[in-house]
Amino acid sequence: MLKETAIRTGESSPPLLFRQVSPGPGDSTMQFRLLHFWDARKNVKGGPGILLGIEMLMIDAEGTLAQGFIGQNRRNQYEKELKRGRIYTLTNFYASNNKVMYNVVDQRLVICISHASALSKVEEDIEGILTERFRVHSFSDFEANCDLRGDLHDVVGHLKLFDGQALHQRPVLCTNEDSTSRKVMVHLQLKEGPVINVYLWDEAAEIFRLKFDASTATPTVLLVTTVNPKRLGGKLCLSSMSSSRVFFDEEVDPTKEYLAWLTTNPYVTSLVNPVEVVKAETLTISEIAAFVKREPAQVAYFDCLATYDDVKLGTEWYYIACKDCQTKLNRGPTTLLCPKCGNENATAVANYRVELSVYDNDEQCTFIILGDAGKDLTGRKATELIDAYVQENGGDAAELEVPLPQCFIDTIGQTKKFRIKVAHYNFTSTRLSLTATKIVSPAELPPKNPPLKTLPGTEVENTELAESSGGGASAIDDQKKAKRAKRSD
Repeated sequence: MLKETAIRTGESSPPLLFRQVSPGPGDSTMQFRLLHFWDARKNVKGGPGILLGIEMLMIDAEGTLAQGFIGQNRRNQYEKELKRGRIYTLTNFYASNNKVMYNVVDQRLVICISHASALSKVEEDIEGILTERFRVHSFSDFEANCDLRGDLHDVVGHLKLFDGQALHQRPVLCTNEDSTSRKVMVHLQLKEGPVINVYLWDEAAEIFRLKFDASTATPTVLLVTTVNPKRLGGKLCLSSMSSSRVFFDEEVDPTKEYLAWLTTNPYVTSLVNPVEVVKAETLTISEIAAFVKREPAQVAYFDCLATYDDVKLGTEWYYIACKDCQTKLNRGPTTLLCPKCGNENATAVANYRVELSVYDNDEQCTFIILGDAGKDLTGRKATELIDAYVQENGGDAAELEVPLPQCFIDTIGQTKKFRIKVAHYNFTSTRLSLTATKIVSPAELPPKNPPLKTLPGTEVENTELAESSGGGASAIDDQKKAKRAKRSD
């Protein structure tokens, strides 16, 4: 009867709200703003995953969030019509309650596009429908939900470090498709809780770098949506997902509010990670040694100019690492095990570990070259050098003992600026052995005993004075004699 009345009077029923949706098929019309959409994939170990369709994040007039889904067989029909921030109406849908993992909203029913669905864009914007809504949670919430693969909440905090660099060191966007360009690790100081490691992957990492590089001022606050809490090496960290988005200082309300809170709590901006400290200055080997002797045990980063004198032989120049966390793998009965990730069938990659004898003007020590620092020094990845040796000599790379490549010998005598990481073991070790994580740039050692500088213009002024006084050094001598005679009077 209500439906007939609506037709006769020309009035339409109000849009169905997300809270009114019940499981199963529905023929009502709902209206929402599309906040975000992303690829839905089924993970396959060692592969890119199976594409299942498109997942959507939607919000209605009441501000309720819901998750939507478009199957892969209907992707071509709808994908070109999807635009973040637009208003849509949807008639005929199926509400599924089958999603049990990685929920991005509180609403448990997923709105699925069916064969009978009609999705239409609303040309005019509706101010009553929010443009964003976030689910920011605290450290204790993430800790309680760690490794459960359940709800994915948002995190906001004070951005401390970016890939081990001080934030004033502006990172350059990596555009190549290797694993390092698809990952960013940041240290985030939460309002109530410790500094936590946040790992950004794939599109989230790329967006972070693009926004960071494009910002005129160094960002202070970071918001990452739908992060997955998990433990790596026994430590709680947060990892981005396909649905994750990245926002900085003034982009959205939570970051604005956190930024305002920082300005009223200035002591927070001076807090440092109790685990890791970044020192921006360049130190000599002796100054780093002095730091290790007088400071409490901590992880710190310095730059150091040093000349590469020799390679220490007797140890392998590479190790087999976990592709995800770069930890050295343990060999199991049939597979390789990662002690940090806990992965019992880890994907292996060869990483540099070369001990170099280096010196500067005052001291010498050992630098341990790891990972990207080895690539910076030789111009090639460790895997490429191993593969080249295997191709030349035949056999199985796992069984061969690959000698130190000639390219390391060829670089002896070069001076570089090294990024040095001082770790906890340096504070207990009897010998100074420092880890170099990066070659910052070519360099030159400063002169050991720089000559005294003559102030510019001094000789010219003396010459002019001599000439104006009657010529030669005798005029200057006469002036000195006159001053001495005057003082003796």
